[in-house]
Amino acid sequence: MTNTNISRSGFGYFFHGIELALSPGIRRFVIMPLLANIILVGGALFYLFSHLENWINQWIGQLPEFLSWLSYLLWPLLVLTILATFSYFFSTLANFIAAPFNGLLAEKVEEHLTGKKVNEDGMLAVLKDTPRVLAREWRKLVYVLPKAIGLFLLLLIPALGQTVGPILWFIFTAWILAIQYCDYPFDNHKISFNDMRYNLKQKQGKAYGFGVLVSVFTTIPILNLIVMPVAVCGATSMWVSEFKR
Repeated sequence: MTNTNISRSGFGYFFHGIELALSPGIRRFVIMPLLANIILVGGALFYLFSHLENWINQWIGQLPEFLSWLSYLLWPLLVLTILATFSYFFSTLANFIAAPFNGLLAEKVEEHLTGKKVNEDGMLAVLKDTPRVLAREWRKLVYVLPKAIGLFLLLLIPALGQTVGPILWFIFTAWILAIQYCDYPFDNHKISFNDMRYNLKQKQGKAYGFGVLVSVFTTIPILNLIVMPVAVCGATSMWVSEFKR
């Protein structure tokens, strides 16, 4: 059990997640989420990096001649946007597959932090709860998908979409990743998805700070392969310190 009264910044909770993921007693619950992330995200990024340059050149080639000077500014923005989009999409898929194990990891981290039991122990309990957990993942997807489609369509608008779109997409991704990972400890206590979102909105600075750092790490090769369990641990630390009371 550790001191649960320490309030951190959103960045601080992410880095605390790294410390927690490496803690004795927690490491073994990190393995399954880690494997899911390595297989799906690793494969996706291998494909991405073999096509990234061609995609960006084609996209920038659609700019009007008088805006061609923007290409120097757009290159890094588009790289970040495409990396974040690919990483988010395949991280979402990995999260869907690993959701029961992420929930178990969040439970064990909370018990480590508070010294109190959360739910029934054992893999049998995890398997029995899988349909409800997957339904919760579907609820998150329904919340995200219309907004993601709207932003994607904005990105297709010449000039406007290619300048404003990447910035809005990055902010949106930070918020969604905060929701994605904070939902595991909230869901372990059967708190509804809407109530979870309401609680995060009360502390948007911490939620966005946490989500921004998760988003950045999902775009960094190698590090993005380990971000899922770290983010679950960090989000659980935030739940214990900021929301559980």
